[in-house]
Amino acid sequence: MLLLPVLACAQADRAQGPAAASPQPTSTPSVVRVETVASGLEHPWGLAFLPDGRMLVTERPGHLRLVARDGTLSAPLSGVPTVAAEGQGGLLDITLDPDVARTRVLYLSFSEPGTDGKTNSTAVVRATLNATATALEQVSVIYRQLPKIANGFHFGSRIVVAPDSTLFITQGERFSERAQAQQLSSGLGKVVRIHRDGRIPADNPFAKTPGAFAATWSLGHRNMQGAAIDPATGRLWTVEHGPMGGDELNHPEAGKNYGWPEIGYGRHYDGSRIGSGAVRAGMEQPVYYWDPVIAPSGLTFYTGDRYPDWRGDLFVGSMTPGGLVRLRLRDGRVVREERYLGELRERIRDVVEGPDGYLYLLTDSGMGRILRVLPVTPSGAATPPSAP
Repeated sequence: MLLLPVLACAQADRAQGPAAASPQPTSTPSVVRVETVASGLEHPWGLAFLPDGRMLVTERPGHLRLVARDGTLSAPLSGVPTVAAEGQGGLLDITLDPDVARTRVLYLSFSEPGTDGKTNSTAVVRATLNATATALEQVSVIYRQLPKIANGFHFGSRIVVAPDSTLFITQGERFSERAQAQQLSSGLGKVVRIHRDGRIPADNPFAKTPGAFAATWSLGHRNMQGAAIDPATGRLWTVEHGPMGGDELNHPEAGKNYGWPEIGYGRHYDGSRIGSGAVRAGMEQPVYYWDPVIAPSGLTFYTGDRYPDWRGDLFVGSMTPGGLVRLRLRDGRVVREERYLGELRERIRDVVEGPDGYLYLLTDSGMGRILRVLPVTPSGAATPPSAP
């Protein structure tokens, strides 16, 4: 494998940091309540709303289900790609094409098994939902992380559509191969950017760099399981799992190096120090980090009117200790953090804004649920949703 030097950002001539740390607020009760929309899902991972209000939800073991507006689950759809359902791997995120109402096109990320039966890597397929919403057709792999690795850890992965209609795909560095997050020739530990048919955009930062993994947008990431586009700015935001005491909020920019595993907050699981510490010249600092961690998965900007005071805020799912994390941003910085639903003691895997303006959550368990988040009125009653 060609080993290329660590990228030094052109604008960074001195070390940045340290980054802002979460104040670790406790979960605030009685701000919101939840109601169960659907249940009986096996480790649900990604959720997307169809134009008619029905939902598609992925289950990590490799199933894709249609959820009716009354919460009824369909049988698993056929045509879903074969997944390497081991460890953290399986069927992961789902994102609809911007023109889905006409084309029925969607994108799925998953851990793709290698032909040797031992290795695997993150991949993305483009597929068409058939007219009866019972099967995927015209399924084709449009992105494949390379190299493939023989373990079941750190696949990422979220897919978001950028304002220019390209796709951002977040990934992991596969844990055992963390050093490859700093190698431009490797697809591990990178945010990647592709066209919706899988072509590499000519303006990607390393598209013309000899030997580089041309899909790379940014490098030096650990395991990103949340991504969202700020509708006000068009900027990409991500959350990634760090080691002990080092979960991060970032806004990855083209060609920049976010440091892992050379720098980072917290420590490795064995207690050892991370690289050279938390700060190094030429490497980007996170916008914000959590110590202790929240195990972030799922990310969305709220744009609706069901919770007027929250419009424009960023919401993150927490799997440890569990719950919903709300971040208020100002000028690209976190100025307030609040936490809700800690009393559920649930692993929140995804956070999605529905077409009705409510937030919807996926709980990660063998009997996972889709939850609708309801604001609580001053009288203590939950505001009911509008009739479908």
